[in-house]
This record gives sequence, C-alpha cells and structure tokens, in this order.
Amino acid sequence: MIPAIATPTGPWSKPASAEGMARLVFYTAAAFLLAFFIWFSLKLVPERTGPGAVQLTAIDFGSLPGWEDDSHGAALIAFHKSCARILNRASDAAMGLSPLGGLVGDWRDTCAGAFGIETTDDVAAKAFFETHFVPHAVRWNGRHRGLFTGYYEPELSGSRQRSARFSIPLYGRPPELVSVNLGHFREELKGREINGEVRNGRLVPYQTHAEIADGGLADRDLEIIWVESRIEAFFLQIQGSGRIRLEDGSLVRVGFAGRNGHPYKAIGGVLAEMGELERDNISLQSIRDWLQVNPERAGEVMESNPSYIFFREITGEGPIGAENVSLTAGRSLAIDPRYLFYGAPLWLDAEVPAGADWSETASLQRLMIAQDTGGAIRGGIRGDIFFGAGRDAGEQAGRMADRDGRYYLLLPKTLVAAAPE
Repeated sequence: MIPAIATPTGPWSKPASAEGMARLVFYTAAAFLLAFFIWFSLKLVPERTGPGAVQLTAIDFGSLPGWEDDSHGAALIAFHKSCARILNRASDAAMGLSPLGGLVGDWRDTCAGAFGIETTDDVAAKAFFETHFVPHAVRWNGRHRGLFTGYYEPELSGSRQRSARFSIPLYGRPPELVSVNLGHFREELKGREINGEVRNGRLVPYQTHAEIADGGLADRDLEIIWVESRIEAFFLQIQGSGRIRLEDGSLVRVGFAGRNGHPYKAIGGVLAEMGELERDNISLQSIRDWLQVNPERAGEVMESNPSYIFFREITGEGPIGAENVSLTAGRSLAIDPRYLFYGAPLWLDAEVPAGADWSETASLQRLMIAQDTGGAIRGGIRGDIFFGAGRDAGEQAGRMADRDGRYYLLLPKTLVAAAPE
C-alpha cells in the first residue's frame, strides 16, 4: 500500500533531528514513487481520445432503420434489469464515465415508467420508448460506423477435483492482486485502471499469462475448478464467463472476478503475422482449429496474449455483465464505457452471420441495452453482441465481425437539451 504524503503538520514539519531527516527522506521517496507510479501507469494504459469525441445528432424514430419491425418487449426485458440497478443508486451519481448519460436522477422517472409496461406487450413497449426517449445518431472521430463482434457463454466439461482428465485450473482472484482506479489520483485519468501487486512497498506488474501457465499460482489453493482443455479454458477467458458441466451432470456458472492487468492481445493477429492465418479468415473457429492442429505451438501462441482472467462462481441467473446484471441473449451489448454508459438503450444496425452453416449474412436491426464491456472493446463506435449460450450461439458469435455496423443512442427527453451536438 502506498503511504499517504504527510501534511506540513506531520513528519515534514520538524526535520532537524536524525529521526526527522529519516522521515523526510522516506516521504520524499514516497512522493517520488507515487509520481512515478502515475507516469508509469500512463505508459501501461493505451492513450485514447476522451469521451467528448463522441458526437450526437438528434433524429426521429422514423429514421432508425427497421424500428417498426422490432420486438420491443424483448428489449424492455433487458432494460428492466438495468433500471433495477439504476433505481438503487444515488440520484446525484453519474450514470457512467461518459458525460452523455447525465446523472442517475435524470433516469429515475423513465425507469419507474418502464416497470409499468408489460414486456409481453410489444405495442406498449414500443410506445414507451417513443414517449420517453429521443434517438441520436452517433459519430466518433468523424465516422458513423465501426466494428461489431459477438460473444457467448461457452460450456466446458470440468471437475472440482484435479485428475488426469481434468488438469487445467480455473483460478479465483488472488488475494494480493490490487486494482487501482487512476481517477482517484487525477481527474483526467478517470476510467483508467491498473492492476498489480505490492512488493516491498511498491506496486509492480502482476504475473503474465505465460508466468501463470508455467505454475506461478500453483499450490496456493486458488483453483476453483478444473477443466480438460487448455484451449477451451483460453477461450473461456476471452468470453469472460461460462458454464462448467461437472461429472455428475450438474452445472456451475463462472464469471469474471478480475484480470492480471496486462493488456489484451488478440492472438488472431499474432497468427496472421506468423503467416498461419489470412486476416480475412480470422474467427474464433479458425483460431481454435489452428491451435488444435498445432498443439506443440499452441501454448506459445496463447501466451503471446499476456492478459489473464480470474473467475468466481455465480449462483442464480447469469451470465453477469460489467453492469452487474444478468445478460439477455440477443439484447445485451458490450460497449466501451469511456464513451457510452451502462444501461443505455442503443439501436443496432449491423450484419450478422446467418444460414445453415453461418456462411451467409443477415441484417440485425434491433434495440439493445449496454450492459457489458471487454478487453477488446475499445472505441466510440464499437460493440460486442451477446448471442447467448450453446453451440449455435458460439458458432454465430465466433464468426461475427461487421466492420461497417452502427448504433444510435436513445437518451431520455430530460437529457436532450444537455446532449452534445
């Protein structure tokens, strides 16, 4: 833990004695270390354009492509989950890091009204959104369109006991892992976090994926469950949550509990740089196929991504997104919370994999709710669609990569006057 720097009434006020001089040296060093820590953190976290780079232009609902054809009640199910959390927060709290959402109080009446609408009544749900919201076209860095991908809840076979078959551990969060919100140190660092551990009074980077895979956390009783495939465990980390089918047939749901703090590196790009995959042919399926066909090289490739995810067991409905609400298949969207905010209704216009073998595409125009994020979700127009659980969801999510999608942000009418133009 970094010591607090003393005030003039503390140890710095009487440096004449040897003890005082020692304290002066100590606290001077502490101040230097704190300054270095903040500077170093900036080097670890990629630079970004601030949330103000997102620009909004108010439009009408008739301008939303496909608005009339959606099942708005299905979107209301997801919105109810976000509203339940919103209504439990203080009215003067910000909706998120982005200023676009205003304060929680700006959403109270809207959320209260949402609970008066039956989710089975599509007509009433549609009228609710049209009555309480104004849609806005989103522009970021001069663009209206960006990358939209997909994720899902995988199911793995596993055991609570290690065995010859189940030898790959899923680790819980180590107690020494420290998460530092840099916004507590400087206002301009809001939304930026660094993870590490304290050694000899200094915060240092935590173990990398490679170090953990090499036994860095072994024999510490941190394993929460054991699975049979390192490759599947790797993809579970990318998805951030999943279900484990135990030997007795029961299911255990696991969810995100923390990350080691090292930046996420997509191994699809690594394989492309190696000349093993064509960039136009990168998908979850093609990556998995390569890893399975090349087991002697798979470990090295997976470890080129230094990021590592820790898990926790989840009881009840799930999976749980970053907003801390259970996700709704086909209606929950992962976004970059530096630019948008959790609970935001977003009208999505994208192309998704379709057809018997998912080789075709189909238009997906529907109302989504921002309820999650991910290490690879970066940018003002960037989304990750939660497709649900099961084989089909995994096949569709793994092939989802629309670089020309867009979304529109719905804001309560009480906020329209304050929304940036």
